[in-house]
Amino acid sequence: MNQNINVTVAMSGGIDSAVAALLIKELGYNTVGATMLLCSNNLSANTDLADAKAICDKLCIPYKVYNFEECFRDTVIKNFIDTYMGGGTPNPCVVCNKLLKFGKLLEREISSGADYIATGHYAQIEKDTNGRYLLKKAADEKKDQTYMLWTLSQHQLAHTIFPLGNMTKPKIRELGAKNGFVNAHKSDSQDICFVPDGNYTAFIENESGSSYPVGNYIDEDGNILGRHKGMIHYTIGQRKGLGISMNKHIFVINKDAHNNTVTLADEDRLFKNKVVIRGINLIPFDKLHGKIRVEAKIRYSQSSSSAYAEQTGEDEITLTFDDPQRAPARGQSAVLYDGDYVIGGGFIQ
Repeated sequence: MNQNINVTVAMSGGIDSAVAALLIKELGYNTVGATMLLCSNNLSANTDLADAKAICDKLCIPYKVYNFEECFRDTVIKNFIDTYMGGGTPNPCVVCNKLLKFGKLLEREISSGADYIATGHYAQIEKDTNGRYLLKKAADEKKDQTYMLWTLSQHQLAHTIFPLGNMTKPKIRELGAKNGFVNAHKSDSQDICFVPDGNYTAFIENESGSSYPVGNYIDEDGNILGRHKGMIHYTIGQRKGLGISMNKHIFVINKDAHNNTVTLADEDRLFKNKVVIRGINLIPFDKLHGKIRVEAKIRYSQSSSSAYAEQTGEDEITLTFDDPQRAPARGQSAVLYDGDYVIGGGFIQ
């Protein structure tokens, strides 16, 4: 019986995790709500905590708050800053899921007697005939969040429940309103939680205590084209806001942190057939054997594209796309799919 199973629901203060808690309780589990306090200087943090507590009070379930700010700063924020400073483009939500929500929170709850954690992610977990846990796209593919979950291990998947995997957002809001939840019509968060105003460069300079020096724009032959205002102000594929006048459209195709240069070229130089990923995690199996056909995404917001995947090292996969991909950015995730199932992923090199 579910009443003998303890489930901790990770509560963000939003409607998705609120309905996740409702569904877990309705399934008869011993339900507890828990919020990770990650950045108390975020103006919405107090509202989110209050909303999460209000939902737990309404559901008559215990509620607790874990202050993980120090760990969050030492891992997710540090990775964010280091990746930008190194010329890459970070994936903070992927890192946070791996190390905090399905790492520190899950382990804390398991050690306290929980059998599972549940979250408001749009994804599904299945078990195959060999007892291996699989990660599957949500029924509502427009809301699917498996791109952010590719790092999950077999242990993490075995102790996780995604109650919203077969639901749509309108249905979730409907359930929230029906149950009188204070956040039933609360807007979804759009920005990275620790940079709510979206000004990444100001955040990095403030956190690191450094300002990033101007340097040279160069072409692919190393010829100087002009001066940039600091490498962290630019992303791969950027065209607007470069502050340089050319007789044609020009794009950022590379950033060299060591030499403090930003390389500009025509848009066609952004397209790559091959993408190498490292820091890999595979879900249905432990290793790729030979080349396999996959659908791969190199950004959360884009559609997947057909490719061959080959494991070219113990911690490396090379993707060869049928069609060249625009602006693969170092530090972002490439996630591999077989139909609706996640094969795995890694960080673009």
